[in-house]
Amino acid sequence: MAARLKLIMVAILALVGLDQFVKALAVVYIGPAGRIPVIPGFFDLVLWHNTGAAFGFLSRIPGGRWILIGLTVVALGVAVWVMLTHGGRSRAMLWCLALICGGAVGNLIDRVRTGQVIDYLLVYYKDWYWPAFNVADSAISIGGVWLALLVLRGK
Repeated sequence: MAARLKLIMVAILALVGLDQFVKALAVVYIGPAGRIPVIPGFFDLVLWHNTGAAFGFLSRIPGGRWILIGLTVVALGVAVWVMLTHGGRSRAMLWCLALICGGAVGNLIDRVRTGQVIDYLLVYYKDWYWPAFNVADSAISIGGVWLALLVLRGK
């Protein structure tokens, strides 16, 4: 169990490092251009600063930054508690939580440091746009959906 948790911690740190590295690249290389088409009409690289959570949630609320920081810290605490107390039951659950924690820490670093999260991936079709996102958001989403599927299947 201890060896498995060490591997999970390394994975979380690697994900945080990757997220922060790619965000730094986005600032340097996308920033001057503002938007770089990758697959015209479907996928672009952009540099957006999100002061809220998913879909801009809490971006206009006074103190929203601190609410999001507090919620993230609480969620990370719960995830770590679950890993330590129930982590031996399911490797898949540990990996789900690792993705969620790594993504949460990546975005938390941005939010604490600058008050906003750097997003740079934009998927769209004609006038329909999915909100811009980043590696951390992707990890949280994948981990969350995977965890939900495990729970629904009783694993």
